[in-house]
Amino acid sequence: MSFKIVADSSCDLTKELKEKMDVGLVPLTIEVDNKTFVDNQDINVKTLIQAMKDSKLGFKTACPSPADFMNEYEKADNVFVVTLSSALSGTYNSAMMAKEMMLENVSDKFIHVFDSLSASVAETLVSIKIHELIEANHDKFEIVNKVENYIKEMKTFFILDSLDNLIKTGRINKIVGQVATALNIKPIMGADDDGSIKLVEKIRGSKKAFKRLAEIIGEQGSKLEDKIIAISHCNALEKAEALKLDIQQRYNFKKIIIVEMAGLSTAYANDGGIIVAF
Repeated sequence: MSFKIVADSSCDLTKELKEKMDVGLVPLTIEVDNKTFVDNQDINVKTLIQAMKDSKLGFKTACPSPADFMNEYEKADNVFVVTLSSALSGTYNSAMMAKEMMLENVSDKFIHVFDSLSASVAETLVSIKIHELIEANHDKFEIVNKVENYIKEMKTFFILDSLDNLIKTGRINKIVGQVATALNIKPIMGADDDGSIKLVEKIRGSKKAFKRLAEIIGEQGSKLEDKIIAISHCNALEKAEALKLDIQQRYNFKKIIIVEMAGLSTAYANDGGIIVAF
C-alpha cells in the first residue's frame, strides 16, 4: 500500500523537508495587476514582492482546480491532503471536490482532506505529523484521528512588518492602517478556533512586538518539550533567527524549524513578515 502527502502551495517547506517527505504541492496563483504568478518551484518571490510594492490595487489569489489535486491523488493508494484554512480560501473545497470526483471512478482509494485551520508553517507542521505517523506504521484511520486532534491543539501567530497589502486589498480600513503605520504599531495576529484571522495584541515597535510574541508562545502553549515550533519568514532571515534564539532561551521545544515563505504566504505576510506555528 502506497502513501502520499499532498498540500497546497501555502505549505512552506525547506529543501530538506521536500526531499524527506516528498509532498505533492498543488500551486495557487497570485495575480498582481495584469501579471500572474504560479506558486510553484519556479516562482521568483523577490519579483513578486516588488510587483506588490509597485501595485496600487494589491493582489488577488486563485485556488487550484479539482483537476490539479486529482493529478496528485493518482500517485498513491492512500492520500492525505493538507489545505489552507477553509475560512481563508476555497482551496479546501476544491480538494474535497477532487476527492469526490476521484472516488467516483476509483472506489478502493483512500483520500482524507485536512483543513489546517491555518496556513504556511502550520500546514508544514501538519505534513510533518502525517509523515511521522506513516513512518511509524499507524493505521490510516488512526492517522486521521491523531492529526485532526493535532490541528485542534495547534497555535499560529504572525507579525507583519508592513500593512500595505492588507490596506490595498481592503482587509483593514485604509485610515486605520495608515495611522497604525505612522505610529509604528505592530499588530500580533493569530488564527482562531475556526481558522479565521484574529487580532491578538497591538504593540508599538518591532522589537517589543517580537519580545511579546515570544512571551505569548509560553502563555498559550503547553507541553512545549514535546512539540516542534516552526517559523516562516518573508525575506527576513535575521528576524527569524533572532526569534529562534529568544525561543531557545525561554523554552525547551523538541525542535525549531525555520523556512522561507513561498509565493502565497509572501503575498499575505508581505516583505519582512514572520509566521510562527506550534
